Amino acid sequence: MAPVRILVIDAQGGGVGRQLVSAIKQDLSENTIITAVGTNSAATLAMLRAGADEAATGENAVAVGCRKADIIVGPIGIVIADSLLGEVTPKMALAVAQSGAKRILIPFSHCDNIIAGTEKASTAELIQNAVAEVQKLCGAS
Repeated sequence: MAPVRILVIDAQGGGVGRQLVSAIKQDLSENTIITAVGTNSAATLAMLRAGADEAATGENAVAVGCRKADIIVGPIGIVIADSLLGEVTPKMALAVAQSGAKRILIPFSHCDNIIAGTEKASTAELIQNAVAEVQKLCGAS
């Protein structure tokens, strides 16, 4: 059986991506390949240190990664052009949105994007929910 290719995308300091990579690695290390793509080198390095199998940085890396991924995970800003303090380019947002991969988007209300109904969820809870969705898609319990 071919491995499931999971693409984790993050920006800024890569804290969310770092937590995602670490949690996914812990729960689904077998038959998965985690590719971390940061919009900047700090985000990429944080995810690589968390255990990503491979990593790259920048706009073209997002576009290529989206073509190869089975599952894309990241903050909801990865599908909104100019979000995450402007680090998500229109090309990046389009690549994520048009990918044939399943997308698991974490609903953070940041950078003038307000996601109704998420006020009570902590970052840890949102990460945990995202990892649970990845597990479902990978057929894990």
